[in-house]
Amino acid sequence: MKNALFAAVAALSVTAMTPVQAVERGGTLTFARYDDSTLIDPIYADRNPDIWMVSNLYDTLLRTEADGKTVIPGLASSYSLSEDGLELKMTLREGIQFSDGTAIEAQDVIFSLERARNPDLGPWSGLLGSVENVTAEGRDITITLKNPDPTIVLMLATFNTAIVSKDAFDAAAGATDQEKAQALSTASPVGSGPFVLTDHQRGASMNFVANKHYWRQGEDGQPLPYLDAIDFLVIPDDATRILKLQAGEVDAAEFIPFARVAELKDDANINMELFPSTRIIYSPINTREKTANGENNILASKEARQALNYATNKEALIQLILHGAGKPMTSGLMASTTQLATGTEPLYQYDLDKAKALAAKAGIQPGTEISLTTLAGSADDAIIFTALQQMWSQIGIKLSVEQVDGATRGAKNRSGEFDIHTYGWVNDVNDPAQVAGWLGYYPTRKAVGTDWNNAEFNSLYEASNKEINQEKRAEQYAKMQTLYAEEAPLIFMYETPFAVALGNRVQGYIQTPLGSNEFSSTWIDQ
Repeated sequence: MKNALFAAVAALSVTAMTPVQAVERGGTLTFARYDDSTLIDPIYADRNPDIWMVSNLYDTLLRTEADGKTVIPGLASSYSLSEDGLELKMTLREGIQFSDGTAIEAQDVIFSLERARNPDLGPWSGLLGSVENVTAEGRDITITLKNPDPTIVLMLATFNTAIVSKDAFDAAAGATDQEKAQALSTASPVGSGPFVLTDHQRGASMNFVANKHYWRQGEDGQPLPYLDAIDFLVIPDDATRILKLQAGEVDAAEFIPFARVAELKDDANINMELFPSTRIIYSPINTREKTANGENNILASKEARQALNYATNKEALIQLILHGAGKPMTSGLMASTTQLATGTEPLYQYDLDKAKALAAKAGIQPGTEISLTTLAGSADDAIIFTALQQMWSQIGIKLSVEQVDGATRGAKNRSGEFDIHTYGWVNDVNDPAQVAGWLGYYPTRKAVGTDWNNAEFNSLYEASNKEINQEKRAEQYAKMQTLYAEEAPLIFMYETPFAVALGNRVQGYIQTPLGSNEFSSTWIDQ
């Protein structure tokens, strides 16, 4: 799984859109990542470091343009939806191949979509909950729906519906689907995307090479990608990523702290990009009645959660962390640029008097201990902790910090072994169904691990996924956003662009508003 701040979502950086010369082929791009991938499989990817790599190894039947909105044909050369919205027909392109040279066939499509919609497997199965069956005749694919689905076309351009090789998957080691997916992800998986994973040293590095059987063509009329290879280095520490870029040891570095943006913009050897984004920064709150050690959880109280939100000065955080390059969240469920987002005013504008009154109502006593789990090495998280520690002390909270790596933070989220932790979200489709399902719909993943389970919200969400009347659907989403904001299972923080620093030889790189790293059209000026 992006505000007037970013101008139009469709706008791209001038550097990325208008290369100053004809593209060049060859070379290896060295890219410094803030976190490693754990399992790059279309249906199991549930963290951004996994999701954003899926599109480089696997293609979908439909694709979104770089604006993150416009849907175009992908592995399917055409598609059409019936007037009653119950049948979607597609035709596979002729001659397309997997990275091992075998043909991409209808059996692979059926296999991949059946995996994607299986509720016993990955967390995103609900995105295809409307699908009744998938059939094929030759290259013609028919998807029959149980009910009209306003999101189905967008979902077929989403990472979890990417096409994998049935034969390669069946032959992989392992007794279960997830074991096979894990085995493939560590042993040069057979993919349908522009690159092939050749090596992965967990926590350290990952290497891609060009898929010589890829179908899309570049500006020069030859198959993409332009690069021969990409070497990813996992460098969680922000300062180290920047130092290596400045020293020429890497060609690009992601998640640049906004405190360093102005400095890097002044560096003649670096192109400092702020890509338009659907990224929101928030902190899930554990709403369970008991903490992991069995004690009563003060955060189970709605008033306690509201108090923390009112005690959080979002504008101050934006100045401290983003140096003004952001805005407070106005919808608890999504970025303001997402379709059907409501609200124009910041949620829980800073109000210390309200915060104190709610804290007293919730029974927060001076010295009440709460732990904030943050990402080790993240300069932004360090600032968030320091700021919240001071802000929340005014309502009696004694805030401590627990610094962990990304995988550990994710595991704690899933197990409920946290009080509050830093997190972020980026849409993977330009529809609110995915983000609303992740943040608020309990069956998806316990409402982003908070354990918030609201029957009214769940029912509204389920109804919205069958509603093709856009006005009614908008009303359902308005109610969901109001309800979610009132219940406050999150600390609602801010929206932010993507900050990526590129060596000035790097051309054509784009990070889409949906977060995906578009390496297929990246090239190096040699």
